[in-house]
Formats: sequence, C-alpha cells, structure tokens
Amino acid sequence: MSGTDALLHELDHWMAEGRTVVLWWRDDDAAQPTPALVRLVAAARRHGAPLALAVIPARMSDALIPSIDDPLVSVLQHGFAHQNHAAASERAVECGGDRPAMAVLDELAAGRARLTAAFGSRFSPVMVPPWNRIEPAIATALPDRGFGGLSVFGPRAATQAGAGSFAVNAHLDLLTWKGGARFAGRDKLLRLCAERLADRRCGRTDPDEPFGLLTHHLDHDAETWAFLDEILGLLAAHPAVRWTEAGTLFANAAPGSKAARR
Repeated sequence: MSGTDALLHELDHWMAEGRTVVLWWRDDDAAQPTPALVRLVAAARRHGAPLALAVIPARMSDALIPSIDDPLVSVLQHGFAHQNHAAASERAVECGGDRPAMAVLDELAAGRARLTAAFGSRFSPVMVPPWNRIEPAIATALPDRGFGGLSVFGPRAATQAGAGSFAVNAHLDLLTWKGGARFAGRDKLLRLCAERLADRRCGRTDPDEPFGLLTHHLDHDAETWAFLDEILGLLAAHPAVRWTEAGTLFANAAPGSKAARR
C-alpha cells in the first residue's frame, strides 16, 4: 500500500466510525515579509486552510503586519527572540535555560504585549517555544502572564500546562532536522500521518487532541513546497477532515469539551 493509500484508508476509517479529524496548521519562525511567506499564505488561500503563524516578537518588523493581513492567517507567539539560553552542553532552549524564571517570563510577557499591539484580535496568546522546548516552571506560570495556550511537538501528555492554559501540539513536521533542515520525504510523511491518526483514533494517544501539521516556510525546498500542496489537497478533500483556526482551537480544545468530541 502506498503512503497516499495508507492515509486515505485511515481517513476512511474515521468517516466510517462517524468521527472527524480536527486539523490545524502551524508554521514557525515568521519575522519578516519574504517570498517564502508570500508562497505560504498563497497555499493557505488555495486550499482554504487556516494558518497559525508563530511570530518571533523581538525579530518582527512592522512590515510583517500588512503582509499577513488575511482572514485565513492568525498569529501565535514564538518565544521572544529565538535565542538559545541553555547551559553549556544542554539542548537548545529559550523558554528556560540558564536564566532566572522571572527574567524569562518578563521577556515573554513583553513579546505578548508587542504582538497584541501589532495584530489585535488576530493574535492568540499561545506560546510556541523555540525548538519546541519549555521548562516546566515556565509552562506552569504562563497563564499568570496572560497566555491561554501552549503548543510544542508530539502527542500531548497532559492538556493543561497551567491553570487555564491548554496544550495543543503539532504532530507532523514536513522537515527532518538532524544534520540540518531538509524535506522528510513524501512516502514517509504520508505513512507517518496515517499512523499518528490511527494512534489517535484507537486511543493510543489523546483522542481529543486536534491533529497539527507543522511547517517552517523559511526552510522549504522545492520538494517540501510540492508536498505541502499535495497533503493540504488530500486532507482538504476528505469528508472526515475539518480545519480549525487557532483562536477557536485553543478555546475549545479542553478534554471532554463539546468541540473536542465532534
């Protein structure tokens, strides 16, 4: 069975069971208007797919604001400056690391204020940590700094990062990162998508968590762009799939909520 067949077969299982795949799309590292960003937004329009753009507050130029003025595009917060503050020999982290927690939280709050001022209601106060890493003390304190959500990578172990802050992650990254960013491969990605949806359908991972597609527009090559069009088209065409925009997603993604059970 090909990767395409495997994915369609899995989606057919969802439809036969009367269930819906709640799908969302997150793209990381936005800061400036670039040709790649124009291409990304065009793909969202072409497929009618809501796009949650994780923006780096300290690197954001004012020119970014009008360049993503599109009803399909919402904004999340990607750390503060995407700088590594890990101790020597530790894995890269900005939301934590070799700094006092208060300093990290103050920085993140300053970033939230800047994105709120720039994007207004288009900004959802959801923290997307650079490198998908955040230390527990920082995650737990996010609600006190005005954040209503957290998004990293992989199936969530617990939906609640802190009182009032729900985690909704991304689950299929189009790139592989070991040895440098590059396309992960068409058949591999289609099979992984099918397998991870099957895990959710069968209860091996949280069945209430929306399924997240993850892209990094600045690192796409021609193969990645072609595959993005392909998978967006496959998913959008299947009746078992329902796209959700980020604001609605984080408002309704608590376990047991009416929206999560649809």
